[in-house]
Amino acid sequence: MKNLCAVVLLMAVPCLGTAKNFVVPTTTLAAQTANNTSAANNFGSQTNGNSGAGNVSKVDIHSLLYSGAQTKIYAHLLLWFGGLNHMNVGYSSTDANQIHRQITDMISRGIDGVIVDWYGPGNSIDNATKLVMAEAEQHPGFTFAIMVDQGALQWDSCSGCTPQQALINQLQYVEQTYVPSKAYLTEQGRPVITNFNIDLSYKIDWKAVNAALSTSPIFLFQNNPGFSHVLSKGSYSWVMPTTTDYGMGYLSSFYNTGMPMDNEQTYGATYKGFNDSLASWGSNRIMSQRCGATWLGTFSEINNLYNSGNQLSSLQLVTWNDYEEATEIESGIANCVAVSAGVSGNSLHWSVTGKESTVDHYVTYISADGQNLMPLANMASGNDSLNLCSYSVPNGKYVLYVQAVGKPTLSNEMSAAVNYTSTCTNQKNTVNVAFGASPSVMTISSGGSGIISITAAPQSGTFNEAIALSCAGLPEGLKCSFSPSSLKPGGNAVSSRLTVESTSGSIAAAARQGDNRRSNRIYGNYLLGLGMFGFVLVGRVRRKRLAQIIGGCVLCAVILLSASCGGGTAAGSPAVGNNYAVTVTGSSSSVQLSTTVTVTVR
Repeated sequence: MKNLCAVVLLMAVPCLGTAKNFVVPTTTLAAQTANNTSAANNFGSQTNGNSGAGNVSKVDIHSLLYSGAQTKIYAHLLLWFGGLNHMNVGYSSTDANQIHRQITDMISRGIDGVIVDWYGPGNSIDNATKLVMAEAEQHPGFTFAIMVDQGALQWDSCSGCTPQQALINQLQYVEQTYVPSKAYLTEQGRPVITNFNIDLSYKIDWKAVNAALSTSPIFLFQNNPGFSHVLSKGSYSWVMPTTTDYGMGYLSSFYNTGMPMDNEQTYGATYKGFNDSLASWGSNRIMSQRCGATWLGTFSEINNLYNSGNQLSSLQLVTWNDYEEATEIESGIANCVAVSAGVSGNSLHWSVTGKESTVDHYVTYISADGQNLMPLANMASGNDSLNLCSYSVPNGKYVLYVQAVGKPTLSNEMSAAVNYTSTCTNQKNTVNVAFGASPSVMTISSGGSGIISITAAPQSGTFNEAIALSCAGLPEGLKCSFSPSSLKPGGNAVSSRLTVESTSGSIAAAARQGDNRRSNRIYGNYLLGLGMFGFVLVGRVRRKRLAQIIGGCVLCAVILLSASCGGGTAAGSPAVGNNYAVTVTGSSSSVQLSTTVTVTVR
């Protein structure tokens, strides 16, 4: 409840109009630029293209997929680090704390589970896999599966066993040790098991292998031939570093092969590139990352072929942490972007070098001391300025920053500090645009969706700027999209269709974990949504109405502080697991608009 009080004060104090109290920090410059990944803090950039540990985008990876995607996303996880026979990346895979950091980092990026590259029982990788199982069980909805590597048969075979008998022994161990876990990945109640290159190295009678097992696993094989493999229930694709088109032709062929297979799973692949020049086994195979373009291109290949009516079942990220072949995304992907910012009068403006197509959105921050930051606005890529007086910034001296937030898993870049002296209260102000949602409350089913109309209406004259639309406050399992993604009113009211979609059946489970920060955002969003019969008019307000606004803000603050801060009880908490306040924002160079939609998931 202390955080809730901070949200209330954040909304009430700016109404009082003092420069000293306007900035209520919610983060710091250090936090927004520090390593926010599970990569070791001391891991530095490498010559093979791996980025040093840094600040990367936590935008949900699902957002790179086609609208309405129900695709499950799994990270391919390697657990051999910390030993002498592999590269030192600054951590050990047998450290339970590191496994916790890795899985929570994956979840923060929208990943649904891991596929563990497994090398048989009784070794350090097996011990680390047990840590993965234990950690996955602590996160409802997060799953794991075993990929049996051909190295398991080569290096961990039983004495005197044939490769087939060794495989049977290992799969029986998997059945006994991992499959019973509540977090093990299943399809139609059957455990999913994949393998890597076993058929390329050994002749296996898979029917005999299956007959020796008790759980009737769903076996997934590799590449196009995997779909027609004996016992196959699907196939997965991989990175092909020797191709000359970044693997796009291979991926297209794989998807087109799997698409007609109604009874088989198609596991797609996305990757940032490949470079094994630092691997002890490397043969100088290199696929350029192209500053994030290869990563984004692998998603485009999926989106060219699949849609909400023709779903890709699953996607494997190749890989989470293969540092030696430089396919790891754990430390993030460099997008080669830099952002610079400046002030002209009361307008903050910025520009980027590099490809803005790798930027998801911008976050503008204001600070009183240059270190403790309060976010002002999230603005879609394509915007390059912000009218600071639209926030009624009190006269005084401030420090501003602009952060270019990368598309999922790409790096975030912060501008240098910009000194700013506000003269906003010396200007004559008028309201420009009304902004609202109809309906403002809706109910959707888990896995379903609903549509809301978002309207921007000029209040006087014309408004010819494009207003970029975005959502904030979405919990895990909800996503939103706009059609169109921006509005340009001119002299008339214009509307966009907002689709809110439940992408997962785990929303309620996620809510039951009691994420206090999410609850506080919900209260804050309700506060933002008050006023003018469901509309939030954010723009420039006539000075003669200032006294009325101050009185209203103070009254709201008193009421909410009394209801939410006293006693520390949970009496004012929203219904657990099914009600969400989603803030819809509209941003242009001169106005910042917002309204709140309440979404109930049943």
